[in-house]
Amino acid sequence: MTRILNYIWRGWFILLAFIFIILFAIPVLLLSIKDKHFKYAYVFMRLFCIIIFYGMGFRYELIRKTAKKIEKDRNYIFIANHTSTIDIMLMVVLHKHHPICFIGKAELAKIPIFGILYKRIAILVDRSSPKSRGRVYQLAAEKMRHGQNIVIFPEGGVHPDPTVILDEFKDGAFILSTKHHFPVVIYTFAGLKEMFPFENHKGHPGKVTVYLNEITEPSTVSEMKSFSYSEIKKTLEEHAAGQ
Repeated sequence: MTRILNYIWRGWFILLAFIFIILFAIPVLLLSIKDKHFKYAYVFMRLFCIIIFYGMGFRYELIRKTAKKIEKDRNYIFIANHTSTIDIMLMVVLHKHHPICFIGKAELAKIPIFGILYKRIAILVDRSSPKSRGRVYQLAAEKMRHGQNIVIFPEGGVHPDPTVILDEFKDGAFILSTKHHFPVVIYTFAGLKEMFPFENHKGHPGKVTVYLNEITEPSTVSEMKSFSYSEIKKTLEEHAAGQ
């Protein structure tokens, strides 16, 4: 019975996403033609993410582990651990005043309807191509100069395996930060691995705990990567121990 209910719940997710992709497709496509107008397209993007996040029965609690604040008039690179599709919606829900552009896999652009929108709201990267990976930094810097903020999930992959707490980080987010002098905001998302995993027969609605770990200014790639990884992993372990 639990498995059947989970499939029904996942079906509701697909239905919600389909309906609102159709409804918002035209305004997002029209308003995202030029980077300088992206903030208007972002209104519809954020509304879509709010509908999906709360419509699936999720809510969140934000816990600040740093006294630093995200400034309204600064651009940032946002990073977090990545274990669920809902991570994407949550990142947008969190940032009303910071229009977000994702860096994501090029193959997702092949999904019907969604792929058309995805190409407008994300920088596509083919990880098997050094040329594609190199071009990402140039495109990301250009979008940030037009007021967008970049989201990168730095793990090399996503793991439904509960024994994998946090995978190794790639360098991309930290290269972008040091190369173009953008600060990095470090988040930890706790709970979504169990609430909305990649296995379709598992999951449940609930409250996600979001930790704002730190806001770091550019230093070196190795220092930033090591610090970010240790902060997120430590927070995940502390959260699990407190459950």
